[in-house]
Amino acid sequence: MSARSSALSSLFLLVPLGDRVPYRRLLTILLTVTSGALLLAAAAPALPPLIGLSLMIGTATVVAPIIGPMVAGMVPPERRGVTTGLLLSGGTGGMLLSRTFSGYLVHWWSWRAPYVLSAALLLIFAAWLHRVLPRAPAATRPSVAGLLAEPVRLLTRESDLRRSCLYQAAIFAGFSATWTCLALLLTGPAYGYDPRAVGLLALVNAATMPATPVAGRLIDRHGPDLANLVCAAAVVASAALLATGARGHLVGLVVGTLVLDVAMQSGMVANQVRVYAISDNARSRLNTAYMTCAYIGGAVGSWLGLRCYPIFGWLGVCALVGVLALIPLAHVALTRGLPGHFGTVAGRGRRGWRV
Repeated sequence: MSARSSALSSLFLLVPLGDRVPYRRLLTILLTVTSGALLLAAAAPALPPLIGLSLMIGTATVVAPIIGPMVAGMVPPERRGVTTGLLLSGGTGGMLLSRTFSGYLVHWWSWRAPYVLSAALLLIFAAWLHRVLPRAPAATRPSVAGLLAEPVRLLTRESDLRRSCLYQAAIFAGFSATWTCLALLLTGPAYGYDPRAVGLLALVNAATMPATPVAGRLIDRHGPDLANLVCAAAVVASAALLATGARGHLVGLVVGTLVLDVAMQSGMVANQVRVYAISDNARSRLNTAYMTCAYIGGAVGSWLGLRCYPIFGWLGVCALVGVLALIPLAHVALTRGLPGHFGTVAGRGRRGWRV
């Protein structure tokens, strides 16, 4: 089983439990299990058990898509955008810093050190969450079989969910195609860098972290439809900037990736705000369907990019990114009208946003 299929299976099997099991108990169990698996991985005597434990760690590490719906239910609807943006910003910062810091730990001590430190931090976090989260009951008590099948049923019933899935899958596909092929471009004859250059470029994109809370505030004020339109247009602009990298313009590559990252993450905030507003009792199941579609879009984007690059080169990848961004642009234009007409309803019984 690949790491990607492990992540998808954990999304389907574990994230919907947020609608059935109280968050306090569920998060404490998942964090404790992940911490134990990390400690076992640190003590692994050979590669095969380490691979098996890594799959276990990847399967249990679904706290982020569970916390998102939990927090969305704790804040007023008019604050969901900025709150979702803060969560996404923290997740992005954590991923970037962990990759950098773990590399230094391995260099200074051992490859086992990041596993031990991560396990200790997760145990502390589990104890803290167990202390501060309220003893609130679960939102609903469906059967486990019905719970696991519900994300698919929600996709067939909820047009706002399908719309958010389409937008994020298309944009994340372009994002994945870019970063998959960027390593080939930078290490190829056009630039001749070593693989560390890709890591440094990813670290530069930590500058996008403050952008998502700001985008969240704008989404709270104007609604997700306008944000989707602006973000898709920004991805098209990023594709043009990235295309300058084919002629050796490193500045164009850096600025293009920055614009692409901000647009992708801001669009994710907009789509999640729309998804969370559909139902108060099924947010985890809604998020399961949404995140699964986003992951599938990313996988398809990486696959398309790797097949496009050998034939059409970097310019072909940039064209692919632009075409993918036209999908949400066209859908918004055809189904929602011009920005001045945006007054969409953010879920049943909620007041629409106005621009």
